[in-house]
Amino acid sequence: NVSWILAATCLVWIMTPGVGFLYSGMARRKNALSLIMLCILTIPIVSIQYICGYSLAFSKTGGPFIGDLRNAFFLNLQWNSSEPEAAFVSKQIPEAELAIFECMFAVIASELIIGGAAERVKLMPMIIFIFIWSTLVYDFIASWCWSDHGWFTQWGGLDFAGGIPVYISSGAAALAFCIFLGRRRETSNPHNIVNVILGTLLLWFGWFGFNGGTAAASNSRAVMAFIVTNLAASFSGLTWMFFDYHFEKKLKAVSFCNGVVAGLVAITPGSGYVDPYAAVVFGVLSGFICNMAAALVKTKIKWDDAMDVFAIHGVGGFLGSILTGFFANKDTVFSLNGDKIDGGVINGNYIQIVKQLSGSCVGLAYSFTVTYIILHVMNSPKYLGWNIEVFKLDGTEGTDQLEMEESAY
Repeated sequence: NVSWILAATCLVWIMTPGVGFLYSGMARRKNALSLIMLCILTIPIVSIQYICGYSLAFSKTGGPFIGDLRNAFFLNLQWNSSEPEAAFVSKQIPEAELAIFECMFAVIASELIIGGAAERVKLMPMIIFIFIWSTLVYDFIASWCWSDHGWFTQWGGLDFAGGIPVYISSGAAALAFCIFLGRRRETSNPHNIVNVILGTLLLWFGWFGFNGGTAAASNSRAVMAFIVTNLAASFSGLTWMFFDYHFEKKLKAVSFCNGVVAGLVAITPGSGYVDPYAAVVFGVLSGFICNMAAALVKTKIKWDDAMDVFAIHGVGGFLGSILTGFFANKDTVFSLNGDKIDGGVINGNYIQIVKQLSGSCVGLAYSFTVTYIILHVMNSPKYLGWNIEVFKLDGTEGTDQLEMEESAY
C-alpha cells in the first residue's frame, strides 16, 4: 500500500509538466516558455505553502470551515499506519504519506488557474498570487470536503478525488482572472499541437494516480477508479471530437484533447463511488456539455478564458459532482474496502443531489469571490499596487522576452 501511494504521488506530480505542455501548445509561441515556467514553479511554491497548508486542510482538531496549525511543518503526524488515528479513507498508510500525496493535489489546483490568465500576467506577482490563493481558497475548500470535521463531509457530501477543491475552485478562479484582466489584445490558434497532445497524454497518465491513489491502498477500489477514469476520458474525448466534426467535417486533435481532459475532470469526484456503466454517462455528457460551455464563454459571453479552464474544469467538475450524487452506489463500489455510504439517487437517496449541488455552488462562489478580491487588493494602487498584467506595460512583445529574456524556440 505504501509503495502504491508513493507511485501515485509521482503520477500526480507528472501532471504538472503535462499542464505546462498543454497550455504552452495552446498559446502563441512568444508566450510558450513563460507558461511552462509558471506551471513548473507551482511545485516549489505550493510545496512550501503546504508546510502549513496541510494542517489547515486536514488537521483532526480543526473546525467545519478550516483546520488549525497542529500539524504545521508536518508535526504530530502518524508515521506508523497501525496507530489508532491513522488518517484518510484507509488505515493502511501512514499520515505522512497522505501529506505528500495531497500536496500534489494542491499544486495541480493552483496551476490550472494560470490558463485563465495566460499571456497576460507577470511572473513575480503570479508567484505571490499562487501562494495566497492556495492558503485562502484551496485550503479552505479542501478542509470542507476532505477533513473529518469539514461541513461538507459532515453533511454527507461526496467528493472522492477533488471535483470541488481542485476543479470547481480552479475553474472559478480562472474565470475571475479572465474577467478581471479583460480580453487579450490579440488571440490566435494553438501554435504547437504536438505539445497539446503530449500534455494531454501526460495528464491522462497521471490521472490514474490522481484517482486511483485516492483509494489510499492497493485494493479493488483503486482498480475500479482506474477503470472508470479511463472509460470517462475515452468517451468524452470522442464525444467532443465527433461533435466538432459534425460542424467542421474535420477530426481535430485539439478537440479530442479538450474532450479527454473534460472527461477526466468530470469522473474525478465520482471515481471511487460509481460503476463502470456510469463512467459512460460521465464521459458522454462532459464531452458535450463542456464543449457547449466553451463555445458559450468565447462566442456569446466573450470572456477571454484562454485555455477554457472554466468550461473544462469548472463546468466539468460541477457536472461530475452532480452526477456523483446520482450514480454513487453504496452496494458495489464504496463497499470494496469495507466502508459505507448512503449512496445516490440509484440507491433511493435523492437528497444526495441537493448535497452535491450545494457543495458545488458554495465552492464555486467562494473561489470566484475570494480570487477576485485577492486580485483587486494585489493590483490596486490603494493597497499593494502590484501591476499583475504585463500588457499594461507592453502589448507587442510576448511574456517570454518581456519577463524572462528567453524563448522556447
